[in-house]
Amino acid sequence: MSTVESSSSAVQQPPSSTLPLLGDNQVVMQASTSSSASSASASSSGGGGSVVGVPLDTQSGGEPPAKKQLLDGGAPSSSSLSSAAAASGMHEKLAHRISNALCCAVCLDLPKTAMYQCQMGHLMCAACFTHLLADGRLRDQIATCPNCRVEISKSTASRNLAVEKAASELPSDCQFCNKEFPYKSLERHEQHECQERPTKCKYHRIGCQWRGPFHETTEHERNCLHPQKSGYEVMAALEAHDVMIKEEKKMFNTLIDLLSYEKIIFNDLQMKPYRTDEYVHKLFYETARFSAFNQQWVVKARINNSQRDPHQSNERTITYQLILKTKTSTPMSIHFFALKGPFSDMKVSTQIYKHEFTETSTESEYYVLPLPDGVGGSGSSECNRMLANKGINFRLLMFLLNK
Repeated sequence: MSTVESSSSAVQQPPSSTLPLLGDNQVVMQASTSSSASSASASSSGGGGSVVGVPLDTQSGGEPPAKKQLLDGGAPSSSSLSSAAAASGMHEKLAHRISNALCCAVCLDLPKTAMYQCQMGHLMCAACFTHLLADGRLRDQIATCPNCRVEISKSTASRNLAVEKAASELPSDCQFCNKEFPYKSLERHEQHECQERPTKCKYHRIGCQWRGPFHETTEHERNCLHPQKSGYEVMAALEAHDVMIKEEKKMFNTLIDLLSYEKIIFNDLQMKPYRTDEYVHKLFYETARFSAFNQQWVVKARINNSQRDPHQSNERTITYQLILKTKTSTPMSIHFFALKGPFSDMKVSTQIYKHEFTETSTESEYYVLPLPDGVGGSGSSECNRMLANKGINFRLLMFLLNK
């Protein structure tokens, strides 16, 4: 009887200042009902059931398990790992949402250059912005924002530096391996580190046309058949390569010869757009009259060789001609070419043209303005950038050969 009374009294005692957990009470109740008389006397001598009010998670050393693991240098628990994984997933989702919010409204890509915005705040990268302005020029219409249709121009649109800085901190996908890298290191990765970047074979000068990922270069060059070709076949490939080198050398030699001419004149010019009065208005660019060699001249340019709807083509070229506006009694052999002037930001390669001006031949043929970022010397993106401006500034060099 004394044993039962002592055990019941131990259970009915009020809890101490430390409130027990529900699981602790159940464990203590089971222990108290199945314990012997010696355990009951030990609990009664412990001073009012102090064991009952101690949670199980603090019984070993008085420290919580998570804190004890950190103090003991143990591995993190599964709950901490799951929380870290959840935080990482939330970070990736946040970066993805920010990327979608900062992308260009036209191409839906993060900007790698300047970012412009319309008056309503819609974002456009520099390439799409100039393309829209060029399309407006070609259609003879006012360029508008693709989202809200508000008018856009270089005077109404403005750059958004905050978006440019935020986009530079977000990760971007490599165009070759599709892995994410910080924007600041993406260019270096694509040019020098990516194992999937396209690479030529080192025997391409002798005719090998292979082009593949960088990590396959060593294996290809080990098995490439071009080093085992006969000397005749290697010489044929080298001759084709020498043709390109000779063309460049010829151009530079011609330029050196032209600098020895007695009469050399350059003019800093600006071509402005205008349209013809035909049923289908054609877009042309033309300079004001300028003087050279005691004659009056004009430079005239057209887009895509006066294509009917040039705005429907992504490939765009500019061709120009030199026109003699005054009469001449003697033939004039003129060499000329256009290049970047002091008030211009155009990018143009060097290509020298020649025309014999007479009384019956006062206009040269239309020659391609060699823009550097395109196939065949004509770059569409640079052409769009020039069309987006109100005028095309350039420097024209002319050489007169005295006979």
